[in-house]
Amino acid sequence: MQRLIDAFINSVRAFRKLAAHEKAFQQELMLFALALPAGWFISVSWRGYALLIGVVLLMIMVEVLNTGIEAACDAISREFHIDIQLAKDCGSLAVLISIVIASGVWGLAIIERIIGAPI
Repeated sequence: MQRLIDAFINSVRAFRKLAAHEKAFQQELMLFALALPAGWFISVSWRGYALLIGVVLLMIMVEVLNTGIEAACDAISREFHIDIQLAKDCGSLAVLISIVIASGVWGLAIIERIIGAPI
């Protein structure tokens, strides 16, 4: 049980640090706050709502992992290294892919709401 408590404390510490200092994380938290009520009106089912909120949480999770990759790379060296650049670029690509996925899911949900039938 102590391990779970410690993991929770570490997670809260990371959340606070990212929320205070990481612009992308702050933007995605604001997006999440907007998505909660917007998803309720856009979705046509509970499953649809869960999917809309889930993809936003997925995007936030990928951003957190990307920030972790960047922090680890910066801890190793702040000088330019091609391998570090690749690691950071791959993290950035993962964020972009999660944004594309979230945009697609939200776009389909909006279209579904407009036409009034499942796609």
